[in-house]
Amino acid sequence: MATGKKRGPKTDNPKPYKIGVKLDQEAKDILDAYCEQEAVSIMEATRRGIKRLKPDLK
Repeated sequence: MATGKKRGPKTDNPKPYKIGVKLDQEAKDILDAYCEQEAVSIMEATRRGIKRLKPDLK
């Protein structure tokens, strides 16, 4: 069944990049608490955190 078609829903904002991150316990606890409070996934919380870095760019 190799038709060459991608599976999954179409999106206006594809996310083709994948990263891996190692965290210490404090960072993991903060991330988990944020995700629970905001009812978002770890990846969504990570994207939000990265976007908060933009004003610091020179």
